[in-house]
Amino acid sequence: MPTTPTTPRNPLAGTVFDTETLRGVRCVRLSVLTDETTSPERQREADDIAAAALGIDFGEGDQLREAVDLDVSASAFGPFDRPQLGGWLARPDDFDALVWWRFDRAIRSMAHMHELATWAREHRKMLVFAEGIGGGRLVFDFRNPMDPMSELMMLMLAFAAQVESQSIKDRVTGAMAAIRKMPLRWRGSRPPYGYMPAPMPTEHGGVGWTLVADPDAVAIIERIVRELLEGKAVCTVAADLNAAGKPSPRDHWAMKKKRDRGGKTGGAKGSHVVREVFKWTPSVITRMLRNQSLLGWKMHKGKPVRDAEGNPIMATETPIMTRAEFDRIGALLDSRSREHTDRKDTDALLLRVIHCDSCGGRMYLNNQRTLKNQAPIYKCNFHGRGGTCEKPAHIRGDWVDEYVTAEFLRLVGSIQTTHVVEIPGYDPAPELAATLAEFEEHQKQQGRQKSKHAANAWQERADALDNRIAELESREKVEPQRVVTPTGRTFADEWEQKDTAGRRAMLIEAGVRLDVRRGVRGGWRKLDTRRVAFTMRGELDPAAEALAAVAAALESDVRGDEPTPGASVRLTAPAAAERVSVAA
Repeated sequence: MPTTPTTPRNPLAGTVFDTETLRGVRCVRLSVLTDETTSPERQREADDIAAAALGIDFGEGDQLREAVDLDVSASAFGPFDRPQLGGWLARPDDFDALVWWRFDRAIRSMAHMHELATWAREHRKMLVFAEGIGGGRLVFDFRNPMDPMSELMMLMLAFAAQVESQSIKDRVTGAMAAIRKMPLRWRGSRPPYGYMPAPMPTEHGGVGWTLVADPDAVAIIERIVRELLEGKAVCTVAADLNAAGKPSPRDHWAMKKKRDRGGKTGGAKGSHVVREVFKWTPSVITRMLRNQSLLGWKMHKGKPVRDAEGNPIMATETPIMTRAEFDRIGALLDSRSREHTDRKDTDALLLRVIHCDSCGGRMYLNNQRTLKNQAPIYKCNFHGRGGTCEKPAHIRGDWVDEYVTAEFLRLVGSIQTTHVVEIPGYDPAPELAATLAEFEEHQKQQGRQKSKHAANAWQERADALDNRIAELESREKVEPQRVVTPTGRTFADEWEQKDTAGRRAMLIEAGVRLDVRRGVRGGWRKLDTRRVAFTMRGELDPAAEALAAVAAALESDVRGDEPTPGASVRLTAPAAAERVSVAA
Protein backbone atom coordinates (compact mmCIF):
# COMPACT_ATOMS: atom_id res chain seq x y z
CA MET A 1 0.00 0.00 0.00
CA PRO A 2 1.25 3.51 -0.73
CA THR A 3 2.47 5.49 2.23
CA THR A 4 0.10 8.22 3.47
CA PRO A 5 1.80 11.61 3.17
CA THR A 6 2.50 13.25 6.53
CA THR A 7 1.70 16.73 5.24
CA PRO A 8 -1.79 17.24 3.72
CA ARG A 9 -1.81 19.23 0.51
CA ASN A 10 -4.48 21.23 -1.26
CA PRO A 11 -5.28 19.18 -4.36
CA LEU A 12 -6.16 22.33 -6.30
CA ALA A 13 -3.20 24.49 -5.38
CA GLY A 14 -0.60 21.94 -4.45
CA THR A 15 0.68 24.33 -1.77
CA VAL A 16 1.83 23.27 1.69
CA PHE A 17 -0.38 24.69 4.49
CA ASP A 18 0.93 22.89 7.54
CA THR A 19 4.59 23.75 7.19
CA GLU A 20 5.98 24.09 10.67
CA THR A 21 8.31 27.00 9.87
CA LEU A 22 8.13 29.47 6.99
CA ARG A 23 11.23 31.00 5.47
CA GLY A 24 10.76 34.72 5.83
CA VAL A 25 12.51 37.88 4.64
CA ARG A 26 12.63 40.75 7.14
CA CYS A 27 12.00 43.99 5.19
CA VAL A 28 13.31 47.35 6.44
CA ARG A 29 12.97 50.65 4.60
CA LEU A 30 13.84 54.20 5.58
CA SER A 31 13.42 57.38 3.52
CA VAL A 32 15.59 59.61 5.72
CA LEU A 33 18.56 58.20 7.62
CA THR A 34 18.08 60.62 10.53
CA ASP A 35 14.44 59.64 11.17
CA GLU A 36 14.51 58.16 14.69
CA THR A 37 10.77 57.40 14.87
CA THR A 38 11.03 54.76 12.14
CA SER A 39 14.57 53.57 12.79
CA PRO A 40 15.77 50.21 11.40
CA GLU A 41 16.03 48.83 14.94
CA ARG A 42 12.40 49.62 15.67
CA GLN A 43 11.28 48.03 12.41
CA ARG A 44 13.35 44.88 13.05
CA GLU A 45 11.88 44.52 16.52
CA ALA A 46 8.28 44.72 15.23
CA ASP A 47 9.07 42.29 12.38
CA ASP A 48 10.60 39.78 14.80
CA ILE A 49 7.55 39.85 17.08
CA ALA A 50 5.16 39.25 14.17
CA ALA A 51 7.37 36.50 12.73
CA ALA A 52 7.58 34.65 16.04
CA ALA A 53 3.75 34.65 16.34
CA LEU A 54 3.32 33.26 12.81
CA GLY A 55 6.11 30.70 12.83
CA ILE A 56 8.32 32.61 10.41
CA ASP A 57 12.10 32.29 10.57
CA PHE A 58 14.53 34.87 9.13
CA GLY A 59 17.66 32.74 9.48
CA GLU A 60 20.88 33.70 11.24
CA GLY A 61 24.43 34.80 10.48
CA ASP A 62 25.39 34.33 6.84
CA GLN A 63 21.98 32.76 6.20
CA LEU A 64 20.04 35.80 7.47
CA ARG A 65 17.27 36.76 5.08
CA GLU A 66 16.83 40.54 5.27
CA ALA A 67 16.16 43.38 2.81
CA VAL A 68 17.42 46.71 4.16
CA ASP A 69 16.84 49.74 1.91
CA LEU A 70 17.95 52.95 3.62
CA ASP A 71 17.48 56.40 2.15
CA VAL A 72 14.98 54.97 -0.35
CA SER A 73 11.63 56.67 -0.94
CA ALA A 74 8.59 54.40 -1.35
CA SER A 75 6.91 57.06 -3.48
CA ALA A 76 9.80 57.24 -5.93
CA PHE A 77 10.81 53.56 -5.95
CA GLY A 78 8.38 50.66 -6.09
CA PRO A 79 9.17 47.35 -4.33
CA PHE A 80 10.81 45.86 -7.42
CA ASP A 81 13.03 48.94 -7.95
CA ARG A 82 14.62 48.95 -4.49
CA PRO A 83 18.21 47.70 -4.27
CA GLN A 84 17.81 44.86 -1.72
CA LEU A 85 14.08 44.12 -1.75
CA GLY A 86 14.11 43.99 -5.54
CA GLY A 87 16.88 41.40 -5.37
CA TRP A 88 14.82 39.13 -3.10
CA LEU A 89 11.69 39.52 -5.24
CA ALA A 90 13.73 38.33 -8.21
CA ARG A 91 14.47 35.05 -6.29
CA PRO A 92 11.01 33.88 -5.14
CA ASP A 93 12.15 30.29 -4.55
CA ASP A 94 14.43 31.37 -1.67
CA PHE A 95 11.66 32.30 0.80
CA ASP A 96 7.98 31.88 1.68
CA ALA A 97 6.97 35.16 3.35
CA LEU A 98 7.79 38.87 3.44
CA VAL A 99 7.41 40.79 6.70
CA TRP A 100 7.18 44.59 7.04
CA TRP A 101 6.57 46.80 10.04
CA ARG A 102 3.76 48.84 8.44
CA PHE A 103 2.03 49.41 5.11
CA ASP A 104 4.02 52.55 4.30
CA ARG A 105 7.31 50.62 4.63
CA ALA A 106 6.21 48.51 1.64
CA ILE A 107 4.13 50.75 -0.63
CA ARG A 108 2.70 54.25 -0.96
CA SER A 109 0.35 53.84 -3.93
CA MET A 110 -2.33 51.50 -5.27
CA ALA A 111 -0.29 50.82 -8.39
CA HIS A 112 2.65 49.48 -6.36
CA MET A 113 0.34 47.45 -4.11
CA HIS A 114 -1.41 45.89 -7.10
CA GLU A 115 1.97 45.01 -8.57
CA LEU A 116 3.14 43.42 -5.32
CA ALA A 117 -0.15 41.53 -4.77
CA THR A 118 -0.06 40.14 -8.33
CA TRP A 119 3.49 38.94 -7.78
CA ALA A 120 2.57 37.33 -4.43
CA ARG A 121 -0.40 35.49 -5.98
CA GLU A 122 1.66 34.21 -8.90
CA HIS A 123 4.45 32.94 -6.62
CA ARG A 124 2.16 31.89 -3.71
CA LYS A 125 3.75 34.01 -0.97
CA MET A 126 2.58 35.39 2.34
CA LEU A 127 2.74 39.15 3.00
CA VAL A 128 2.76 40.26 6.64
CA PHE A 129 2.46 43.75 8.16
CA ALA A 130 3.34 43.75 11.85
CA GLU A 131 1.24 46.88 12.52
CA GLY A 132 -1.57 47.38 10.04
CA ILE A 133 -4.10 50.13 9.69
CA GLY A 134 -5.76 50.49 13.09
CA GLY A 135 -2.82 48.92 14.90
CA GLY A 136 -3.58 45.21 14.42
CA ARG A 137 -1.41 42.72 12.53
CA LEU A 138 -2.34 42.11 8.89
CA VAL A 139 -1.61 38.80 7.15
CA PHE A 140 -2.29 38.29 3.46
CA ASP A 141 -1.81 34.64 2.54
CA PHE A 142 -1.58 34.17 -1.22
CA ARG A 143 -0.54 30.52 -0.98
CA ASN A 144 -4.02 29.53 -2.06
CA PRO A 145 -4.50 31.12 -5.52
CA MET A 146 -8.21 30.19 -5.50
CA ASP A 147 -8.88 32.65 -2.64
CA PRO A 148 -9.15 36.22 -4.07
CA MET A 149 -9.96 37.87 -0.73
CA SER A 150 -6.34 38.64 0.21
CA GLU A 151 -5.73 40.59 -2.97
CA LEU A 152 -9.07 42.40 -2.69
CA MET A 153 -8.38 43.41 0.91
CA MET A 154 -4.90 44.62 0.04
CA LEU A 155 -6.20 46.81 -2.79
CA MET A 156 -8.91 48.27 -0.58
CA LEU A 157 -6.42 49.10 2.15
CA ALA A 158 -3.99 50.52 -0.40
CA PHE A 159 -6.76 52.72 -1.78
CA ALA A 160 -7.57 54.01 1.69
CA ALA A 161 -3.89 54.64 2.42
CA GLN A 162 -3.43 56.52 -0.85
CA VAL A 163 -6.51 58.69 -0.27
CA GLU A 164 -5.36 59.49 3.27
CA SER A 165 -1.85 60.28 2.03
CA GLN A 166 -3.18 62.69 -0.59
CA SER A 167 -5.53 64.27 1.97
CA ILE A 168 -2.64 64.85 4.37
CA LYS A 169 -0.53 66.27 1.55
CA ASP A 170 -3.31 68.70 0.56
CA ARG A 171 -3.84 69.83 4.17
CA VAL A 172 -0.11 70.41 4.70
CA THR A 173 0.23 72.27 1.39
CA GLY A 174 -2.71 74.50 2.25
CA ALA A 175 -1.39 75.18 5.74
CA MET A 176 2.07 76.08 4.41
CA ALA A 177 0.53 78.44 1.83
CA ALA A 178 -1.48 80.15 4.57
CA ILE A 179 1.56 80.51 6.86
CA ARG A 180 3.60 82.04 4.01
CA LYS A 181 1.11 84.92 3.90
CA MET A 182 1.40 85.59 7.65
CA PRO A 183 3.91 88.36 8.49
CA LEU A 184 6.78 87.21 10.72
CA ARG A 185 5.43 83.62 10.91
CA TRP A 186 8.00 80.94 10.07
CA ARG A 187 6.66 77.63 8.76
CA GLY A 188 9.56 75.50 10.08
CA SER A 189 12.38 73.48 8.50
CA ARG A 190 15.88 74.86 7.92
CA PRO A 191 15.92 78.68 7.94
CA PRO A 192 17.99 80.82 5.55
CA TYR A 193 21.61 81.20 6.61
CA GLY A 194 21.93 84.07 9.08
CA TYR A 195 18.66 83.35 10.90
CA MET A 196 17.37 80.88 13.48
CA PRO A 197 13.84 80.04 14.65
CA ALA A 198 12.50 81.56 17.87
CA PRO A 199 9.05 81.58 19.55
CA MET A 200 6.75 84.29 18.25
CA PRO A 201 6.78 87.32 20.59
CA THR A 202 3.62 87.90 22.59
CA GLU A 203 3.13 91.32 20.99
CA HIS A 204 2.62 89.49 17.69
CA GLY A 205 0.23 86.89 19.08
CA GLY A 206 2.69 84.47 20.63
CA VAL A 207 1.57 81.64 18.30
CA GLY A 208 4.07 79.65 16.26
CA TRP A 209 7.62 80.62 15.36
CA THR A 210 9.43 83.53 13.78
CA LEU A 211 13.02 84.14 12.67
CA VAL A 212 15.66 86.12 14.53
CA ALA A 213 19.28 86.86 13.67
CA ASP A 214 21.72 84.05 14.40
CA PRO A 215 24.74 85.78 16.01
CA ASP A 216 27.25 83.13 14.88
CA ALA A 217 26.12 83.20 11.27
CA VAL A 218 25.78 87.00 11.21
CA ALA A 219 29.40 87.32 12.37
CA ILE A 220 30.50 85.18 9.40
CA ILE A 221 28.36 87.23 6.97
CA GLU A 222 29.85 90.46 8.31
CA ARG A 223 33.35 89.03 7.93
CA ILE A 224 32.66 87.99 4.33
CA VAL A 225 31.24 91.39 3.39
CA ARG A 226 34.08 93.25 5.09
CA GLU A 227 36.76 91.23 3.32
CA LEU A 228 35.05 91.59 -0.06
CA LEU A 229 34.84 95.36 0.39
CA GLU A 230 38.54 95.37 1.30
CA GLY A 231 39.31 93.88 -2.11
CA LYS A 232 39.60 90.16 -1.43
CA ALA A 233 38.40 87.79 -4.14
CA VAL A 234 35.44 85.52 -3.37
CA CYS A 235 37.58 82.41 -3.83
CA THR A 236 40.12 83.78 -1.34
CA VAL A 237 37.41 84.50 1.23
CA ALA A 238 36.09 80.94 0.83
CA ALA A 239 39.57 79.45 1.25
CA ASP A 240 40.21 81.52 4.38
CA LEU A 241 36.91 80.41 5.95
CA ASN A 242 37.73 76.76 5.27
CA ALA A 243 41.25 77.19 6.69
CA ALA A 244 39.76 78.73 9.84
CA GLY A 245 37.36 75.79 10.23
CA LYS A 246 34.22 77.93 9.93
CA PRO A 247 31.21 75.71 9.13
CA SER A 248 29.46 76.29 5.83
CA PRO A 249 25.70 77.07 5.86
CA ARG A 250 24.70 73.41 5.57
CA ASP A 251 27.11 72.27 8.30
CA HIS A 252 26.14 75.25 10.46
CA TRP A 253 22.53 74.07 10.57
CA ALA A 254 23.60 70.47 11.24
CA MET A 255 25.64 71.63 14.23
CA LYS A 256 22.69 73.69 15.50
CA LYS A 257 20.60 70.50 15.41
CA LYS A 258 23.44 68.59 17.14
CA ARG A 259 24.02 66.39 14.11
CA ASP A 260 27.27 65.41 12.43
CA ARG A 261 28.75 67.69 9.78
CA GLY A 262 28.93 66.60 6.16
CA GLY A 263 26.71 64.07 4.49
CA LYS A 264 25.40 63.10 1.11
CA THR A 265 25.79 65.23 -1.98
CA GLY A 266 24.74 64.92 -5.60
CA GLY A 267 25.76 62.16 -7.97
CA ALA A 268 24.43 60.02 -10.76
CA LYS A 269 20.98 58.51 -10.39
CA GLY A 270 21.05 55.88 -7.70
CA SER A 271 24.46 56.99 -6.38
CA HIS A 272 25.81 59.71 -4.14
CA VAL A 273 29.01 61.06 -2.63
CA VAL A 274 29.43 61.32 1.11
CA ARG A 275 31.55 64.20 2.41
CA GLU A 276 32.97 64.59 5.90
CA VAL A 277 32.26 68.34 5.77
CA PHE A 278 30.65 70.72 3.32
CA LYS A 279 33.15 73.45 2.45
CA TRP A 280 32.72 77.10 1.64
CA THR A 281 32.95 77.71 -2.11
CA PRO A 282 32.64 80.88 -4.22
CA SER A 283 29.23 79.73 -5.43
CA VAL A 284 28.01 79.15 -1.85
CA ILE A 285 29.10 82.67 -0.85
CA THR A 286 27.66 84.30 -3.95
CA ARG A 287 24.34 82.47 -3.65
CA MET A 288 24.08 83.39 0.03
CA LEU A 289 24.84 87.09 -0.54
CA ARG A 290 22.34 87.35 -3.42
CA ASN A 291 19.52 85.72 -1.45
CA GLN A 292 16.88 88.34 -0.63
CA SER A 293 16.21 86.57 2.66
CA LEU A 294 19.08 88.76 3.95
CA LEU A 295 16.55 91.59 3.68
CA GLY A 296 14.22 89.63 5.96
CA TRP A 297 11.89 88.74 3.08
CA LYS A 298 9.99 85.48 2.88
CA MET A 299 11.02 83.51 -0.19
CA HIS A 300 9.21 80.69 -2.01
CA LYS A 301 10.72 78.87 -4.97
CA GLY A 302 13.33 81.59 -5.32
CA LYS A 303 10.83 84.48 -5.46
CA PRO A 304 9.63 86.92 -2.78
CA VAL A 305 6.28 86.23 -1.14
CA ARG A 306 4.16 89.38 -1.52
CA ASP A 307 1.01 90.79 0.04
CA ALA A 308 -1.97 92.21 -1.84
CA GLU A 309 -0.15 95.52 -2.34
CA GLY A 310 2.92 93.82 -3.78
CA ASN A 311 5.11 94.47 -0.74
CA PRO A 312 7.42 91.64 0.33
CA ILE A 313 6.16 89.81 3.42
CA MET A 314 8.70 89.90 6.23
CA ALA A 315 9.88 86.75 7.99
CA THR A 316 11.65 88.63 10.79
CA GLU A 317 11.67 91.92 12.66
CA THR A 318 15.48 92.08 12.48
CA PRO A 319 16.73 91.82 8.87
CA ILE A 320 20.46 91.23 8.48
CA MET A 321 20.89 93.86 5.72
CA THR A 322 19.22 97.03 4.59
CA ARG A 323 18.25 97.42 0.96
CA ALA A 324 21.17 99.77 0.35
CA GLU A 325 23.67 97.32 1.85
CA PHE A 326 22.20 94.43 -0.12
CA ASP A 327 22.38 96.36 -3.39
CA ARG A 328 25.92 97.50 -2.63
CA ILE A 329 27.26 93.99 -2.15
CA GLY A 330 25.29 92.84 -5.19
CA ALA A 331 26.89 95.57 -7.32
CA LEU A 332 30.31 94.54 -6.01
CA LEU A 333 29.69 90.91 -7.00
CA ASP A 334 28.51 92.06 -10.44
CA SER A 335 31.69 94.07 -10.95
CA ARG A 336 33.85 91.16 -9.84
CA SER A 337 32.01 88.89 -12.23
CA ARG A 338 32.68 91.20 -15.15
CA GLU A 339 36.33 91.59 -14.24
CA HIS A 340 36.78 87.82 -13.66
CA THR A 341 38.11 88.63 -10.15
CA ASP A 342 41.75 88.59 -9.09
CA ARG A 343 43.78 85.41 -8.94
CA LYS A 344 46.15 84.03 -6.34
CA ASP A 345 47.19 81.01 -8.40
CA THR A 346 49.73 82.95 -10.51
CA ASP A 347 52.98 84.78 -9.81
CA ALA A 348 52.41 87.19 -12.72
CA LEU A 349 52.68 90.67 -11.20
CA LEU A 350 51.37 92.36 -14.34
CA LEU A 351 48.32 90.20 -15.07
CA ARG A 352 45.58 92.57 -16.36
CA VAL A 353 48.22 95.35 -16.45
CA ILE A 354 50.49 94.44 -19.39
CA HIS A 355 49.07 94.59 -22.93
CA CYS A 356 50.28 94.08 -26.49
CA ASP A 357 50.62 97.44 -28.25
CA SER A 358 49.70 95.94 -31.63
CA CYS A 359 46.33 94.33 -30.82
CA GLY A 360 45.63 95.79 -27.36
CA GLY A 361 45.07 92.32 -25.88
CA ARG A 362 46.36 91.15 -22.54
CA MET A 363 49.74 89.47 -22.27
CA TYR A 364 50.25 86.45 -20.05
CA LEU A 365 53.29 85.10 -18.23
CA ASN A 366 54.75 81.88 -19.61
CA ASN A 367 56.70 80.01 -16.92
CA GLN A 368 57.22 76.84 -18.93
CA ARG A 369 60.47 77.70 -20.70
CA THR A 370 62.25 74.99 -22.64
CA LEU A 371 65.82 76.14 -21.90
CA LYS A 372 67.34 75.78 -18.43
CA ASN A 373 67.70 78.99 -16.40
CA GLN A 374 65.77 80.98 -19.01
CA ALA A 375 63.60 83.72 -17.51
CA PRO A 376 59.78 83.63 -17.92
CA ILE A 377 58.32 85.94 -20.53
CA TYR A 378 55.05 87.79 -21.06
CA LYS A 379 53.49 86.90 -24.42
CA CYS A 380 50.61 88.22 -26.48
CA ASN A 381 47.90 85.57 -26.31
CA PHE A 382 46.03 86.36 -29.52
CA HIS A 383 45.69 82.63 -30.30
CA GLY A 384 43.81 82.03 -27.02
CA ARG A 385 41.40 84.85 -27.87
CA GLY A 386 40.70 83.40 -31.29
CA GLY A 387 41.89 86.61 -32.98
CA THR A 388 44.87 87.84 -34.93
CA CYS A 389 47.76 90.20 -34.16
CA GLU A 390 49.96 91.78 -36.82
CA LYS A 391 52.94 92.29 -34.50
CA PRO A 392 52.57 90.09 -31.40
CA ALA A 393 54.94 91.12 -28.63
CA HIS A 394 56.80 89.17 -25.98
CA ILE A 395 59.18 90.42 -23.31
CA ARG A 396 61.16 89.14 -20.32
CA GLY A 397 59.03 89.01 -17.21
CA ASP A 398 61.61 90.13 -14.64
CA TRP A 399 62.58 93.18 -16.76
CA VAL A 400 59.06 94.60 -16.99
CA ASP A 401 58.20 93.65 -13.40
CA GLU A 402 61.14 95.72 -12.16
CA TYR A 403 60.36 98.55 -14.58
CA VAL A 404 56.69 98.85 -13.58
CA THR A 405 57.57 98.60 -9.88
CA ALA A 406 60.14 101.40 -10.21
CA GLU A 407 57.80 103.65 -12.18
CA PHE A 408 54.85 103.08 -9.87
CA LEU A 409 56.82 103.80 -6.69
CA ARG A 410 58.54 106.77 -8.32
CA LEU A 411 55.18 108.36 -9.07
CA VAL A 412 53.11 107.45 -6.00
CA GLY A 413 55.48 105.80 -3.49
CA SER A 414 55.53 108.77 -1.12
CA ILE A 415 51.79 109.48 -1.34
CA GLN A 416 49.83 108.56 1.76
CA THR A 417 47.28 105.82 1.48
CA THR A 418 43.75 106.48 2.66
CA HIS A 419 40.99 104.48 4.27
CA VAL A 420 37.69 104.97 2.49
CA VAL A 421 34.38 104.34 4.25
CA GLU A 422 31.36 104.11 1.99
CA ILE A 423 28.10 105.30 3.53
CA PRO A 424 25.49 103.56 1.40
CA GLY A 425 22.66 105.54 -0.07
CA TYR A 426 19.49 104.08 -1.53
CA ASP A 427 18.65 103.38 -5.13
CA PRO A 428 15.25 101.82 -5.89
CA ALA A 429 16.45 100.81 -9.37
CA PRO A 430 17.76 97.30 -8.52
CA GLU A 431 14.58 96.23 -6.72
CA LEU A 432 12.49 97.93 -9.40
CA ALA A 433 14.30 95.97 -12.11
CA ALA A 434 13.92 92.68 -10.19
CA THR A 435 10.20 93.29 -9.53
CA LEU A 436 9.62 94.26 -13.15
CA ALA A 437 11.34 91.06 -14.31
CA GLU A 438 9.12 89.07 -11.92
CA PHE A 439 6.05 90.85 -13.32
CA GLU A 440 7.06 90.14 -16.92
CA GLU A 441 7.60 86.47 -16.10
CA HIS A 442 4.18 86.36 -14.45
CA GLN A 443 2.56 87.96 -17.52
CA LYS A 444 3.72 85.04 -19.67
CA GLN A 445 1.20 82.84 -17.81
CA GLN A 446 -1.74 85.08 -18.73
CA GLY A 447 -4.68 83.20 -20.21
CA ARG A 448 -3.35 79.73 -19.32
CA GLN A 449 -5.64 79.33 -16.32
CA LYS A 450 -8.53 76.89 -16.84
CA SER A 451 -10.54 77.69 -13.71
CA LYS A 452 -11.95 80.94 -12.33
CA HIS A 453 -10.11 80.46 -9.04
CA ALA A 454 -6.78 80.10 -10.80
CA ALA A 455 -7.52 83.13 -12.99
CA ASN A 456 -8.43 85.19 -9.91
CA ALA A 457 -5.22 84.11 -8.14
CA TRP A 458 -3.19 85.06 -11.23
CA GLN A 459 -4.86 88.48 -11.39
CA GLU A 460 -4.31 89.12 -7.65
CA ARG A 461 -0.57 88.55 -8.02
CA ALA A 462 -0.40 90.67 -11.17
CA ASP A 463 -2.13 93.54 -9.35
CA ALA A 464 0.17 93.16 -6.35
CA LEU A 465 3.29 93.32 -8.53
CA ASP A 466 1.91 96.31 -10.41
CA ASN A 467 1.27 98.13 -7.10
CA ARG A 468 4.81 97.40 -5.94
CA ILE A 469 6.30 98.70 -9.21
CA ALA A 470 4.31 101.91 -8.91
CA GLU A 471 5.42 102.36 -5.29
CA LEU A 472 9.09 101.81 -6.20
CA GLU A 473 8.83 104.28 -9.08
CA SER A 474 7.72 106.95 -6.60
CA ARG A 475 10.80 106.56 -4.37
CA GLU A 476 13.73 108.97 -4.66
CA LYS A 477 17.33 107.95 -5.01
CA VAL A 478 19.71 108.84 -2.15
CA GLU A 479 23.33 109.20 -3.21
CA PRO A 480 26.02 107.35 -1.22
CA GLN A 481 28.80 109.21 0.58
CA ARG A 482 32.52 108.55 0.88
CA VAL A 483 34.51 109.40 3.98
CA VAL A 484 38.26 109.41 3.22
CA THR A 485 40.72 109.24 6.14
CA PRO A 486 44.54 109.28 5.76
CA THR A 487 46.25 106.23 7.24
CA GLY A 488 49.68 107.79 7.84
CA ARG A 489 51.26 105.11 5.64
CA THR A 490 52.62 105.55 2.12
CA PHE A 491 52.15 103.44 -0.97
CA ALA A 492 55.78 102.39 -0.65
CA ASP A 493 55.04 101.07 2.86
CA GLU A 494 52.02 99.13 1.60
CA TRP A 495 53.99 97.77 -1.38
CA GLU A 496 56.66 96.31 0.87
CA GLN A 497 54.13 94.41 2.95
CA LYS A 498 51.99 93.05 0.09
CA ASP A 499 52.46 89.74 -1.69
CA THR A 500 52.31 89.45 -5.48
CA ALA A 501 48.52 89.36 -5.59
CA GLY A 502 48.30 92.37 -3.27
CA ARG A 503 50.77 94.40 -5.35
CA ARG A 504 48.92 93.46 -8.52
CA ALA A 505 45.69 94.71 -6.93
CA MET A 506 47.38 98.03 -6.10
CA LEU A 507 48.46 98.46 -9.73
CA ILE A 508 45.02 97.62 -11.08
CA GLU A 509 43.25 99.93 -8.62
CA ALA A 510 45.60 102.77 -9.58
CA GLY A 511 44.75 102.26 -13.26
CA VAL A 512 48.29 101.28 -14.29
CA ARG A 513 48.75 99.99 -17.84
CA LEU A 514 51.88 98.92 -19.67
CA ASP A 515 51.79 98.62 -23.48
CA VAL A 516 54.59 96.59 -25.08
CA ARG A 517 55.74 96.85 -28.68
CA ARG A 518 57.57 94.14 -30.60
CA GLY A 519 61.34 94.15 -29.97
CA VAL A 520 64.16 94.83 -32.42
CA ARG A 521 67.50 93.16 -32.93
CA GLY A 522 70.07 93.77 -30.26
CA GLY A 523 67.49 94.44 -27.56
CA TRP A 524 67.96 91.23 -25.67
CA ARG A 525 70.64 92.25 -23.14
CA LYS A 526 68.48 94.68 -21.15
CA LEU A 527 65.08 96.30 -21.28
CA ASP A 528 64.69 98.67 -24.21
CA THR A 529 62.47 101.35 -22.64
CA ARG A 530 61.47 102.52 -26.13
CA ARG A 531 59.37 99.34 -26.39
CA VAL A 532 57.17 100.07 -23.35
CA ALA A 533 54.66 102.81 -22.51
CA PHE A 534 53.69 103.21 -18.84
CA THR A 535 50.44 105.04 -18.10
CA MET A 536 48.29 105.54 -15.01
CA ARG A 537 44.72 106.78 -15.32
CA GLY A 538 43.21 105.97 -11.92
CA GLU A 539 42.31 108.20 -8.98
CA LEU A 540 45.99 108.49 -8.01
CA ASP A 541 46.97 110.16 -11.27
CA PRO A 542 46.21 113.77 -10.15
CA ALA A 543 48.15 113.25 -6.91
CA ALA A 544 51.05 111.80 -8.87
CA GLU A 545 51.01 114.79 -11.24
CA ALA A 546 51.03 117.19 -8.27
CA LEU A 547 53.92 115.32 -6.67
CA ALA A 548 55.89 115.41 -9.90
CA ALA A 549 55.29 119.17 -10.23
CA VAL A 550 56.59 119.77 -6.70
CA ALA A 551 59.64 117.63 -7.39
CA ALA A 552 60.27 119.51 -10.64
CA ALA A 553 59.99 122.85 -8.86
CA LEU A 554 62.49 121.76 -6.21
CA GLU A 555 64.86 120.52 -8.88
CA SER A 556 64.49 123.82 -10.73
CA ASP A 557 65.29 125.74 -7.53
CA VAL A 558 68.46 123.73 -7.10
CA ARG A 559 69.52 124.57 -10.68
CA GLY A 560 68.34 128.18 -10.39
CA ASP A 561 65.95 127.76 -13.33
CA GLU A 562 62.49 129.23 -13.55
CA PRO A 563 59.88 126.57 -14.25
CA THR A 564 57.39 127.23 -16.98
CA PRO A 565 54.07 128.34 -15.44
CA GLY A 566 51.51 125.48 -15.37
CA ALA A 567 54.10 122.87 -16.42
CA SER A 568 54.21 119.41 -14.80
CA VAL A 569 56.99 116.89 -15.24
CA ARG A 570 57.84 113.49 -13.85
CA LEU A 571 61.17 112.29 -12.57
CA THR A 572 63.01 110.12 -15.05
CA ALA A 573 64.58 107.83 -12.47
CA PRO A 574 63.56 106.57 -9.01
CA ALA A 575 64.72 108.86 -6.22
CA ALA A 576 63.65 107.14 -3.03
CA ALA A 577 65.88 109.30 -0.84
CA GLU A 578 64.40 112.55 -2.22
CA ARG A 579 60.67 111.72 -2.00
CA VAL A 580 58.38 114.50 -0.89
CA SER A 581 55.48 113.53 1.37
CA VAL A 582 52.17 114.71 -0.04
CA ALA A 583 48.81 113.87 1.55
CA ALA A 584 46.31 112.72 -1.01
